[in-house]
Amino acid sequence: MMGAFVAYFLLQWAGLGYWWALLLAPIVVGFLGVVLERTMLKRLYHLDHLYGLLLTFGLALIIQGLFRNEFGSSGLPYAMPAQLAGGRSLGFMFLPNYRAWVIVFSLATCLVTWYVIERTKLGSYLRAATENPALVQAFGINVPRMITLTYGFGVALAALAGVLAAPIYQVNPLMGADLIIVVFAVVVIGGLGSIMGSILTGFAVGIVEGLTKVFYPEASNTVIFVIMALVLLVKPTGLFGREK
Repeated sequence: MMGAFVAYFLLQWAGLGYWWALLLAPIVVGFLGVVLERTMLKRLYHLDHLYGLLLTFGLALIIQGLFRNEFGSSGLPYAMPAQLAGGRSLGFMFLPNYRAWVIVFSLATCLVTWYVIERTKLGSYLRAATENPALVQAFGINVPRMITLTYGFGVALAALAGVLAAPIYQVNPLMGADLIIVVFAVVVIGGLGSIMGSILTGFAVGIVEGLTKVFYPEASNTVIFVIMALVLLVKPTGLFGREK
């Protein structure tokens, strides 16, 4: 939601359109995420993870309420770039060019993120720090800084998603809240800690939900949670999760 609003502000106040927003909005919101982690979240690391969850959830409600009070909940229009207007027929469906762009760009971003975390030295440091931060710190790695930058990067990715979604859903204070439960279900189905699992599950669940809306609309809001329940019954760690 904040990524979409930053894109909207860039257009209204600075005249910077969609392509600039794709670059600048994640940087701005990611910096805000870094400030949040440094000033609030780091004080809770010695406590149960539930406290961090409650803090961020509460902050999300406050920010959402402030934006809703200022801008309402009906949504603000954000035009897609002229280069991506129109669409093409695939025979069995009409695919807008902008939605095709979102699919391709999102997939590329997900794969790059997976590669950095799973196949690079930086990613190995990060994964090691989540398992044994004291040992990684002993090897001269600044673990607190790494955690801060990782958190900021995650927030920046969410902001990037907001910019991509703005022309489709309009800029709405509730646009992030509507996805929280769905994202939770996707992570659980894919398996906690598995980035590739979340990527594959996210795209697969999106396809299943879309098909359900076409053939059985009444079940479109519950099909994801039915899948989650079935997966947890068969494999509690998720499809790609590993036993510890």
